[in-house]
Amino acid sequence: MKIAMLTGGGDCPGLNAVIRAVVRKGIFTYEDEFIGFMEGWRGVVEDKSMPLDLDAVGGILPRGGTILRTSRTNPSKRSDGIDRCMATLEKNQIDALIAIGGDDTLSVAQKLHERGAKVIGVPKTIDNDLGGTDYTFGFDTACNIVCEALDRVHTTAEAHNRVMVVEVMGRDAGWIALYSGIAGGADVILIPERPFDVDKVADSIRQRHERGRYFSIVVVAEGAKFSSEPGQGSPVLQDMGKDEFGHVKLGGIANILAREIEKRTGFETRAVVLGHIQRGGSPSAFDRVLATRYGLGAIDMVHRGEFGCMAALRSNKIVSIPLLEAISRNRTVDSEMIQIVDGLFQKADEREPAEK
Repeated sequence: MKIAMLTGGGDCPGLNAVIRAVVRKGIFTYEDEFIGFMEGWRGVVEDKSMPLDLDAVGGILPRGGTILRTSRTNPSKRSDGIDRCMATLEKNQIDALIAIGGDDTLSVAQKLHERGAKVIGVPKTIDNDLGGTDYTFGFDTACNIVCEALDRVHTTAEAHNRVMVVEVMGRDAGWIALYSGIAGGADVILIPERPFDVDKVADSIRQRHERGRYFSIVVVAEGAKFSSEPGQGSPVLQDMGKDEFGHVKLGGIANILAREIEKRTGFETRAVVLGHIQRGGSPSAFDRVLATRYGLGAIDMVHRGEFGCMAALRSNKIVSIPLLEAISRNRTVDSEMIQIVDGLFQKADEREPAEK
């Protein structure tokens, strides 16, 4: 079979491991031929590709990013975008397409599947918020990077008696903030799933200082929302522009929150925005293995004819689920995980009993 691959949306560690696994098993086991479309769906729309053989994937396992490059191109936003994608697949005599990406990339894959294209999806979102699968590759690496940053921030915060507000990725789901915050010993964790009252955040920090802990670490997801009303709130936007999939550009909440905490507490407060550092660099061992398993699962799905489906991790097994299930909803932090965080921190209106 002649099989094409693409990587769409934001990059994350592990993409090259997927590409490598697909090509190696496809050649060794099935004698397949591969090409890679460049820069996500843009490469399919514009018919830009590169050959993928054993030499092309040699040595890419530990590399971050993607040798196919990526973009946030949305063919559905162009009047003839889907038609051009179908024409490119036909012109190149593609028997199957493996699309590696998040819900945006896979929503386009679903549209092509509905038009008759033989498409398989591989889940990719560093935020770990894609539906239908337990974990996505890149998430573990990002958490490790944030955790290391928190370890470093701790020492300077303690030395200067400062409050440090660390902004991490997480548009609609707070998985990175929650996991890295727990692992990095954060004192406050703020996630998009639960809008927060900045007065209560300031009170909890003030109470911590009253107990003799003169520094605090706050981890906040970029999509966290200010609010004084339960369940309400709006994220902080960098600007009013949107990408081709309709996403606004988030960021800046750490700077605003740091200013508000300092105003309310009088404690010196600094903001740290980790940004694209979380996406870069070599994938962790966990992500290399997970990405490899996804790639092996995807090429097997192609040869089983399970088109219109996505490889997913469930109970530590790679399974096949419909693309529609994967893109139907985001996987947000559940109440059980939120309760774990609540169990670690004293609420702002609770005082420790006086020692006897």
